[in-house]
Amino acid sequence: MPNYDRLLAASTQRERAASRRIAAGSGLSAEQALRQTLTALAGTLTLTSLVQARELLAAQERAKVTLRRAKKAEARALKLAALQPDPAAWLAWFDGSSHPNPGKLGIGGVLRSPTGETLEICRMAGHGDSNEAEYMALISVLEAALAAGAGQLVVYGDSQVVLNAVSAPMLAVQVAHLQELALHARQLATRITSIGWRWIPRQKNAAADALSQRAIEMFMNLDEHR
Repeated sequence: MPNYDRLLAASTQRERAASRRIAAGSGLSAEQALRQTLTALAGTLTLTSLVQARELLAAQERAKVTLRRAKKAEARALKLAALQPDPAAWLAWFDGSSHPNPGKLGIGGVLRSPTGETLEICRMAGHGDSNEAEYMALISVLEAALAAGAGQLVVYGDSQVVLNAVSAPMLAVQVAHLQELALHARQLATRITSIGWRWIPRQKNAAADALSQRAIEMFMNLDEHR
C-alpha cells in the first residue's frame, strides 16, 4: 500500500484539490480523502497499480528531460569548440572610429601570432563615416597578416555589417562609397589560406577600440598644432 507521500507525488493538482474538498465536507483526513479520490480514478486497477503506473510515467518523462538537456549541452559544447581558434592560427581584432560621424577617422587593430607576439595598428585615416573606418581597419589588419605570412587567421570585430559583407562574397554592398573598400577587403582575405570571421560585442573588442580612439586623438592634436 503506497504511503501518503507517494500518493501526493503521484496525484495531479486537480486531484489533490478535489480530495481537499472531500476532506472538508466529510470529516475524512487529507490522506483518506486522497486515497478515496485516487481509488475511484483507478477503476479496475488497484490503488497500488495506479500509483506505480504513474511513477513509471514520471520516471520516463524525467529520463526524456535529462536526455534533452544532455543533447543541448553537447550541442553547446560542440558549438563552443568550433568557435575556438586553432592554436596554430593568427588572431586579429579590428575597429574603426569616426569623430563626429561623419568626421575624422581613426583605425585600430591588433594582430597576434600563434606564439603570442603582438602587432598594434593605430592610424589616422582621413575623413569619412564609421563604416568606412571599420573597413579601413579591417583592411589594415589583413594587410599586416599577409605581410607577416599568416596562413591561418581568425578575425574578430564588432561591426556585423562589415563582417557580413566580407564573409559572404555574394552579399552585395548597397552603399556606393563602401563597395570598393569591401571588394579590397575580400580580395585580401582570399590570399589567406584559411580565414574565419567572428563577431564580438564592443566590450570584448576593447584593445582595437582603444587604438582607434587614440588615432582620433592624434588627429585632433595634429589639427590643434596647425
